[in-house]
Amino acid sequence: MNMQTIAIEEISKHTGKKVDLRGWVHRIRSSKGIVFLVLRDSTGIVQCVVKDTVPGFEKAAETGMEASVTLSGTVRKDQRAPGGYEVDVKKFEVVGPSDNFPIREFQSPEFLLDYRHLWIRSQRIQHILKIRSEVTGLIHEFFRKRGYYEIQSPILTQIACEGGSTLFEVKYFGEKAFLAQSWQLHAEAVIHGLEKAYCIAPSFRAEKSRTRKHLAEYWHAEAEAAWMEHEDSMKLQEDLVSYVVQGVLKRRKKELLELGRDLKKLEVIKPPFPRITYEKMIEMLKKEGIRRKWGDDIGVPEEKALSKHFRKPFFIEKWPVHSKAFYMKESDDGKTVLCDDMMMPEAYGELIGGSERETDVKVLEKRMKEFGIKEKDMKSYQFYVDIRKYGSVPHSGFGMGVERLVMWICGIDHIRDTIAFPRVMNRINP
Repeated sequence: MNMQTIAIEEISKHTGKKVDLRGWVHRIRSSKGIVFLVLRDSTGIVQCVVKDTVPGFEKAAETGMEASVTLSGTVRKDQRAPGGYEVDVKKFEVVGPSDNFPIREFQSPEFLLDYRHLWIRSQRIQHILKIRSEVTGLIHEFFRKRGYYEIQSPILTQIACEGGSTLFEVKYFGEKAFLAQSWQLHAEAVIHGLEKAYCIAPSFRAEKSRTRKHLAEYWHAEAEAAWMEHEDSMKLQEDLVSYVVQGVLKRRKKELLELGRDLKKLEVIKPPFPRITYEKMIEMLKKEGIRRKWGDDIGVPEEKALSKHFRKPFFIEKWPVHSKAFYMKESDDGKTVLCDDMMMPEAYGELIGGSERETDVKVLEKRMKEFGIKEKDMKSYQFYVDIRKYGSVPHSGFGMGVERLVMWICGIDHIRDTIAFPRVMNRINP
């Protein structure tokens, strides 16, 4: 175990040289007197050849898929081998045996979720999780370059940001509490000190939904800024998404190609993004044969119909007042609020929801009552009302679903594979 091992991705630099490797048996087959095994580590795979003259040959012949091993051997080029290189093994040892690994080809999605703790070793999930890691790193990078401070917001709270019907209730020392739906209401307090803040944290929605785009526990990248109005917020959103997409293209091209992603569809993701109003959206849907009346929300059929018209993400802004949350600032027309939903192309649906926030105390309190916040619950929201009483300024913010962004960038068909251990309506294990 004191071997000076190299990463598999470095194999090409060692042609003709002896190397020490360690990892897991990805695939294995044998014939008389010879074993071919594909070794994997976190950086890649390489085929290794073990002949019956090698110490440890018997162990190699008997080892199973996903056994952990160490080996030494000489590297040579071989275009027929995975990755174009092969290792002639001179020494082989099993570190952790594996007997009858349960995952084989053509398993059902539910079976793979049951064995998620093992399926996470698959190359496909590895590629996605590497891209996810790059995405979150780029989000941090983007905001810090622009002078935003990272803060951490409460996970346990007694307030609802997006409506009480999707709250997870928990016990909190004899009181009723909930898992946070968003950091937003607390963020609005923070930005009156720091001015610009962001957060990447888990959010929880108790939605009884089993669509390909919903998780009960997901990661939210959210930003809030003082002095930022609706137009500035949309500009920040399109800059953020473009920065992340172009960064992943530059740093994770290999993984995108392994996943079969069409890179051309990502290369065009640069500002500005198209914008339509809610009213214009209704007109566009009507031309597509989909009738929606003023105040209606949209779903998958509408998202598909709209996305046919755009190669980039696009904004739907200025939704009807009573179709959106209580904290959104009303437009001058009195019918709409200064909000936006950023929709992804290729029918991937909503990515970001943002708005300018209401600053007038009387308007805010009126909207809160209309939203269904009862008088007995107002104590929990008093801090939010206080923000408007003591030096409030125009401010805006937005929230972006990290998993949805990863899903679209990777071009995959279900959100469950964008996170290591997905939590959906019917699954909380492993």
